[in-house]
Amino acid sequence: MTKPHLVFLLVLTLCFFVSEGASSPNDLDTSEDFLSCLQSQTNSVTSVSQLVFTPLNSSFQSIWQARVNNLRFIKPSTPKPSVIVTPVNDTQIQTALFCTKKHGYEIRIRSGGHDFEGVSYSAVVPFVMLDLINMKSIDVDVENMTAWVQAGALLGELYYSISQKTNTLYFPAGVCPTVGVGGYMGGGGYGNLVRKYGTAADNVVDVRFMDVNGTILERKSMGEDLFWALRGGGASSFGIVLAWKLRLVPVPEIVTVFRVTKTLEENGTDIFYKYQYVAPRMDPDLIIRVQIFSEFIGNTTNKTIRMFFEGLYLGKTDTFLPLLDKNFPELNVRRENCEEMSMVQSSLVLADQGFTSSTPTEAIANQSAIKKLWNYKAKLDYVRTPIPKSELIKIWRKMFENDGSELLMVYAFGGKMEEYSDTATPYPHRAGVLYQLFKTVRFNDQTSDTTPASLRRLAWLRGFDKFLEPYVSNCTNTLR
Repeated sequence: MTKPHLVFLLVLTLCFFVSEGASSPNDLDTSEDFLSCLQSQTNSVTSVSQLVFTPLNSSFQSIWQARVNNLRFIKPSTPKPSVIVTPVNDTQIQTALFCTKKHGYEIRIRSGGHDFEGVSYSAVVPFVMLDLINMKSIDVDVENMTAWVQAGALLGELYYSISQKTNTLYFPAGVCPTVGVGGYMGGGGYGNLVRKYGTAADNVVDVRFMDVNGTILERKSMGEDLFWALRGGGASSFGIVLAWKLRLVPVPEIVTVFRVTKTLEENGTDIFYKYQYVAPRMDPDLIIRVQIFSEFIGNTTNKTIRMFFEGLYLGKTDTFLPLLDKNFPELNVRRENCEEMSMVQSSLVLADQGFTSSTPTEAIANQSAIKKLWNYKAKLDYVRTPIPKSELIKIWRKMFENDGSELLMVYAFGGKMEEYSDTATPYPHRAGVLYQLFKTVRFNDQTSDTTPASLRRLAWLRGFDKFLEPYVSNCTNTLR
């Protein structure tokens, strides 16, 4: 990628603040003026009343909260929008954009609401939240191996829609079924097929996009620079993604999911040390992720580290087991640790929702069936050099200092990711990255993230993040 590409990205990132020509935030018109603007721009007053909500509406809180997926933001102190607009078509988005600019509001665009820091539904300045919950149509074209997906659709809805048309095509996206398609592609997006097919953004072939002036563009009319920037540069920095055209990828009718746990007493340190070398270099049909956390040993006051290895293999168990035994026998995976299923069933099982392979597949598209489990602060890093055993032991000791609320998620890269340069898209974590390291502390047992216990956890996470600096990449996407 040339330098002009990067300059273009940096400049556009600053451009999608829609208060140009309007009053300053201290002189903003009231939300009633905003509503009057909407009504003056539409022929249907009824549609405005049904699709636009202010804090005076009894349903305002429930609509705002519906796609708040990090529960620590569901509290009175979280700044909320002055107005929520829930459009059903492009024209209504154009109208909302016009009135937002006219009355000096900033705008936040919410697809699934999974951003870790709540930036799609919260801001410290007066803002309008454009909630795309009603714009979620999915058109799967099996013959051409593509799908047009509106930005308000969720990954689970996409997976289910594909599975209703074919069991030999899929889309390489994330584990959590309630992540919104709009923001996910805009951030790059990785998942269980990342080693086989790269990121979600690598498999976007076109887009319908509205710029700050309300003009609707597609890939050809916007040019390759903007199309490059939208796929991993944070699409909402540049305008509003209306829909993505996705490339569907081949998958076998039967895949294998496996799960096995190890502790320090079961040679966990040696096994994870080996994992760093083999997981990124094995057959790209296989991905292995690891969840790592501390726990007490039985009823004692002694602690250990538990490592939960789970993975997906694009094939049958009879092929998978010899492959793993050859490359990673220390993991000691046996047939009883494996289960064969379809690709959409694997998305259910690996969603960490308690689903099994016998759960009806429509559950993955049923938002009310998906539990909101996330109540945490998260940070993200990337590891390019294996961490020595002696340093892993120091990391475990550092984890023992916390109260057990921590969780590390390790995602092996390599495979297809090795074929991309770090400027192929704005998502730079490509060739040379061994694995992604996702670090969290959870607040599920606390009334808020400001209790004394929560504040201790946050302090521990900041210290842990600092402690890990010698082992992680300098080019990170860490959330501070």
